[in-house]
Amino acid sequence: MDTKFSKPKGFGEILDHTFSLTKNRFKDFFLISLIFMGPVYLLQAIMELVSGTSFFREMGSGNVWFEQILSGFTETGTMETSGFGADIGIIIVGLIGAILGLVAEAAILFAIANIRKNEEYTVGSVIKQAFSRFWPMIGSSILFGIITVMIIAIPIILVTVTALFGFEANPVLGVLGAILLFLGFAIGIGLLLTRWSFYFASVVLDKDSPGLERSWRLSRKRTWTLMGLYIVFYLIISAIELAVQMTFGLALGNSVLLSLISNLATLITTMIFSVGYAVMYLDLKTRHEGDDLKEMIENYNTKTI
Repeated sequence: MDTKFSKPKGFGEILDHTFSLTKNRFKDFFLISLIFMGPVYLLQAIMELVSGTSFFREMGSGNVWFEQILSGFTETGTMETSGFGADIGIIIVGLIGAILGLVAEAAILFAIANIRKNEEYTVGSVIKQAFSRFWPMIGSSILFGIITVMIIAIPIILVTVTALFGFEANPVLGVLGAILLFLGFAIGIGLLLTRWSFYFASVVLDKDSPGLERSWRLSRKRTWTLMGLYIVFYLIISAIELAVQMTFGLALGNSVLLSLISNLATLITTMIFSVGYAVMYLDLKTRHEGDDLKEMIENYNTKTI
């Protein structure tokens, strides 16, 4: 086993290992992501060109350059050429992208699992392994999505009702109560989703479908740390994507070329997150295996006394 995977890691060590793996195996991880998401991004670009969006620079109306750029973003989204057919096309492409994104993440999981065991692999071999778990991970992801929608929708309804009735009784207390209730629900939802979020790795690597119970068990006593890591990854990814949008958007406007550059940045940041997710899961497995070993030793000592 790779020594970096052989012991439990702290918060900073997980981040360091994630970026170290991404740097050392960038070619493999990037190629996996590009194979799956490249055609999707290309199809999106073609659809934008067909809808009338300029390839190099999309500017709107205005007297100065920044007004032209801002109006270009708003006007492009309300073009007359867009219609029901275009909306359906966008939905279909988005669905295909979501499915292929899951397969790409599974392939990266298999690649890192091989690295953990010091075993050789090829991009083709891990992609083949990913497809072998296609239906279990799709079914489990749909189940996780339904659960996510339910545990988000119910608190939103409760907060809305509380805010409405509370505002009628006392506007200040009603708004304050709604805010506190919202924050409490947000933290609770974050913790629950964190506990269940490793279902995907369980389905892919350990063939445990739907993986929710295993994820709940593995993440025990690590929920706050894991949620903190998710937040850090989200902030890093958001900062990179915002920087790309702002930098290139100033020169290109809402053009097809900007869309391609933004998608490339998204591909790289998604790849980083996938690596981080794999490192987090394998760290949980290392901790869990260590706990199991301790329990076996304790049970053995109890029996021999």
